[in-house]
Amino acid sequence: MAASETEFVMMNSSGARPGLTLAAVALVQFMVSLDLSVVNVGLPQIAAGLSFGAVGLTWVIHAYALTFGGLLLLGGKAADRYGRKRVLLLGLGLFGLASLVGGFAQEPGHLVAARAAQGIGAAALAPAALALLTATFPTGRARIRAFGVWSAANAAGGALGVLIGGLLTEYASWRWVMFVNVPMAACALALAWRGVAVGPPTARGGRPDVLGAVLVTAGMTLLVFGVVRTDQYAWTSPVTLTTLAVAAALLAAFVYVELTTAREPLIRLGLFANRSVAGANAYTLLVGAAMTSCFYFASLYLQQVLGTGPARTGIMFLPFALAVVAGSVLAVRLGYRLAPRILLVIGGVLTAAGLAWFGLISPDGAFTTDVLGPSIVTGAGFGLCLGPVVSLATAGVAPHESGTASGLLNSSRQIGASLGLAALGAAAHHRTGRTATPKTLNDGFALGLTLSAALLVAAVLVALAVLRRTGPPSRVERTDDRDLLPARD
Repeated sequence: MAASETEFVMMNSSGARPGLTLAAVALVQFMVSLDLSVVNVGLPQIAAGLSFGAVGLTWVIHAYALTFGGLLLLGGKAADRYGRKRVLLLGLGLFGLASLVGGFAQEPGHLVAARAAQGIGAAALAPAALALLTATFPTGRARIRAFGVWSAANAAGGALGVLIGGLLTEYASWRWVMFVNVPMAACALALAWRGVAVGPPTARGGRPDVLGAVLVTAGMTLLVFGVVRTDQYAWTSPVTLTTLAVAAALLAAFVYVELTTAREPLIRLGLFANRSVAGANAYTLLVGAAMTSCFYFASLYLQQVLGTGPARTGIMFLPFALAVVAGSVLAVRLGYRLAPRILLVIGGVLTAAGLAWFGLISPDGAFTTDVLGPSIVTGAGFGLCLGPVVSLATAGVAPHESGTASGLLNSSRQIGASLGLAALGAAAHHRTGRTATPKTLNDGFALGLTLSAALLVAAVLVALAVLRRTGPPSRVERTDDRDLLPARD
């Protein structure tokens, strides 16, 4: 019996309930994805309510994405060493508490700090949840279905976050984009407490490398900080060059620590020798950069250029959300016939085409002519990518490193999100110039969306050049795995 199948049997015999585990993991992923996009529509109201500056406002997104992405590797390592259920519950508690505190923020620094704390909680719970999913559904049809549910929840959270954020901002208050996480965290806690078994840690050894986590988070934060401030200091200015040099030094120190530390390394760099792991993470970094920027620019285009209110803006994102879910469902069906690499290429090409179409927005445009069509194409392509890239990122990884591999994938997505928004946001701001009119804003947003399409083209090239050619699941896996299906609760 394979190691992953043995682990699955052990989990079931120790009281795990696969149906509840899947429900808890799906809710966790929905919440984590929602929190990255739910604030987008509320940004103008947040800026007015807490007196944020135009550049400082982006840190409402960066604070979450950077702590989330920078600490995910530590979260994955902690899940492997201290137990996935324990780390999942602790992360959910911190996430819910930070959301509650953020909803009561009175100063810009309070909200940014709460968003950073949310990121820390998400960095603990996300890799633990994904590792539990991988262990509970190790192979075959059950695994494809489970990752289909996971990817649909992931897609729905990111896409519906804009809709939910718009409705809450207009009919309640922007503070509810923070408060909404509290009941979801409580429900996920209850599901995980009841449905996830307390299994032994999958990894033994020294304490995790906290220094490495601090170095990589500080390095990425300084990198984003340097890029964001290019609106005030030119790329060749001493301030920018010094900031970027210090960021590079911190990231180099992180690599050195990982190679030489006497503690348990944050990540075994040999993981990148696995072409599936390396390719999937590079692909995810580029897609995360493009899609986060897309949400940001499209939301501001609708509100600041077309003059749409928050609630209507959220509703206008509904076709995108439905297209993402439809793409995720289609990926499950196609996953029985096509290799994951092929799905990534198809999904990437569709997403790039949709983003390029988005780049044609005009200051006198309308939802039906400038937003609806691109939303459907982009959403469907994005949905096709989500499940296959997760499956590839954990393929061939030893069970004791599945939490680390899961954390690495989520880290790539969040770091890509922050770096992409910083770079594309700076480019858009430069194109807009000092005078913000509907026309100049439109020009900046259009440039940002066009550059997002270019990032997707690069992601497709990564899939073609790096990922190995593999076939779809074998006939045995597709027909002889009924024993792996989730139990009905």
